Amino acid sequence: PDTALSPGSWEAALRAVGAGLMAVDRVMTGEVRNAFAQVRPCGHHAEADRAMGFCIFSNVAIAGLYARARHGAERIAVVDFDVHHGNGTQDIFWSDKDLFLASTHQMPLYPGTGALSETGVGNICNAPLRPGDDGERFRDAMESRVLPALRNFSPDLILISAGFDAHEADPLANLRLVEADFAWATEELVKVAE
Repeated sequence: PDTALSPGSWEAALRAVGAGLMAVDRVMTGEVRNAFAQVRPCGHHAEADRAMGFCIFSNVAIAGLYARARHGAERIAVVDFDVHHGNGTQDIFWSDKDLFLASTHQMPLYPGTGALSETGVGNICNAPLRPGDDGERFRDAMESRVLPALRNFSPDLILISAGFDAHEADPLANLRLVEADFAWATEELVKVAE
């Protein structure tokens, strides 16, 4: 009920998935060191068998599984920073020890998942933030939970699922991040990737 479709939705969803696949191809073949795909519809709420939260397909999960199937990447990591938990990615990665998800998100908030206790088969690292948390709390969650778990996982490929609705100016949630926080997180993830 929260994911409306229109006549252009199918093509837009396929293009969003395709952008991720193209980015994976270019990185995995060495054509580029990293890639950025700005896509809509977003994807991190789409579960394996249903659309959800304005998401039709789990673009980042599909990109990760594609890297495995097409390029032989064995260990795929997704780091999701958004005001909402990446429940769809978690659903798809949940029982595969070679797929890793770390998610920072406001809790409680839609979709109601992302507790510290949700760990899959040891491959899920949730770092929930409280309403009102700012960049200092976000950076602490990244430094104390996400980055150590990511390094320990030792991925062949890191994919970032970024949403910017944790920004302090977003009227629908209560985190207080600013542009510098998103830039810092991205730079830290690039360091791990290198």
